[in-house]
Amino acid sequence: MIIEVIAYTLSDALIAARNGADRLEVITAPAEGGLTPSLGLVQSILDQVDIDIRVMIRPHSRSFVYSKEDIEVMERDIANLRSLGVSGLVTGALTPQGDVDTSALERLLAAANDLPITFHRAIDEAADLEQAIYTLGQYSQITHILTSGGRPSVLEATDIIEQLTPVAKQQGITLLPGAGLHIDALESFLRQTSVQEFHIGSASRQNGSIMNPIDVDKLSAIRRIADQFSH
Repeated sequence: MIIEVIAYTLSDALIAARNGADRLEVITAPAEGGLTPSLGLVQSILDQVDIDIRVMIRPHSRSFVYSKEDIEVMERDIANLRSLGVSGLVTGALTPQGDVDTSALERLLAAANDLPITFHRAIDEAADLEQAIYTLGQYSQITHILTSGGRPSVLEATDIIEQLTPVAKQQGITLLPGAGLHIDALESFLRQTSVQEFHIGSASRQNGSIMNPIDVDKLSAIRRIADQFSH
């Protein structure tokens, strides 16, 4: 069972890596849902943390519909992060109609070269989740889709995750449920959905707030629960 943990400070990353995280999603601006972090933060984490590190490519929180200028900035961010040696990237783009923006996505994938990509929660604003998964299945670089099943909390979408997980798997993609997971509901969620990876933010934090530091006891408890379901 793979646990991905949000990190937006070096101390986050160090604590997460030492207490059960298998992969980090490195961001800044957690209150805005995560934006592209500084190169200094990413380099510091790479220097001191030896697990899978995927970095957010998102230039602003206005929407997931990006202009030509936005894409140019994202391409430059990708080039800079590639040069640092990150494990992968987290990004996504939609058209104004709520479809996957394949034109923008193809430019970002080309900039990423061979880096694996997680398509992030932009998918939760897609007009048709299942169709979006089929579209993303055309791109072998996309290894994961981070989603709450189109709901504010993934706990409201357990049935949707259960339904879409095999659809994504058929496309060679791992569905990565996240947003709203918490310790009390984690065991039943994992049992019902049979997912083998999940994404944790607030659930691993002091007082359950994404704005607070990671709580070692909470993250360790999450690890223990996840290990019950490892195959």
